[in-house]
Order: sequence, then structure tokens, then C-alpha cells
Amino acid sequence: MWEVSPELRTLLNIIFLAITGAIAYHGIRYRDEEGNTDFVRLLFGCIAATFFFLVLFQDVLEVVRFG
Repeated sequence: MWEVSPELRTLLNIIFLAITGAIAYHGIRYRDEEGNTDFVRLLFGCIAATFFFLVLFQDVLEVVRFG
């Protein structure tokens, strides 16, 4: 795809992990005033958590290789 230096790739991965981690944390932990969860926020929080762990284990830690 794009040719990116390893230093820039590491920085982009860290930024991506910070953003998706914040979205996942907020979406999964969100409660309204009555203590109820919101289905849409929970759904997108789980999707963000999936991408977070995918990038963490595949690109950053290089523990697994998909595809």
C-alpha cells in the first residue's frame, strides 16, 4: 500500500491504539443517569475493542499473523 518508515508506522500504530482504546473504553463503560447501557455505544465499543486488539497483537507485538 504506502511505503512508510518503521518509526512512522510505530507512531501511527500508537496513535491508532490510543484513539480506538478510548472509543472502546467509553463505549463499553458508558451508563446513563439511570444506570442503563446504550446498545449502539456498546456495539461500537466492542467493534473498536476488536480493532484495538487486532492491531495490538498483529502489528505492535507481532504475536499472531492473520492471513
